[in-house]
Amino acid sequence: MKKTILLLLLFCFSFSGCEKDDICDGNTLTTPRMVITFYDISNPSVEKSVTNLSIFGDGMEEAVNFDGNTLINGSTVSIPLKVDADEVKFRFILNFGNSNTALINEDVLTFKYSRETIFVSRACGFKTNFTLDPISPFVHTDAATPDLLWIQYLAVEKYSIANENETHLKIYF
Repeated sequence: MKKTILLLLLFCFSFSGCEKDDICDGNTLTTPRMVITFYDISNPSVEKSVTNLSIFGDGMEEAVNFDGNTLINGSTVSIPLKVDADEVKFRFILNFGNSNTALINEDVLTFKYSRETIFVSRACGFKTNFTLDPISPFVHTDAATPDLLWIQYLAVEKYSIANENETHLKIYF
């Protein structure tokens, strides 16, 4: 009887030091990127695909990577905002890498926003949600070497960036 109690106690104490595995579920919302959808300026209700668009963050030597590719050929793109700053600058280069340099066109967009850091869980850590500045959410300028602006109009669709399920910014060209 004494041995049974000792074995039972030993068994109970052997599992008392175990902790639940903390694994962040893949469906858990993390820091969202800003979703940008491109539209045709002559027909504003129609999405328009960009051709060989590369987006470079300020001071970056390599373009933002999208699913293993740095060239965007489509009508929607998601870009990361800085979690440690209230402003980020991107160079949007249309027809990047084209042998005809006259077709390459660069516009610069600076986004201004506020940040809210939220604790998700012990396994997932923190995430940051963003809110675009309601007065001046972006500044649109030409490249250092001036050419014509290829982005003709920008419209904020959603100021709050809390997920990637909706368009936050519309770009017309």
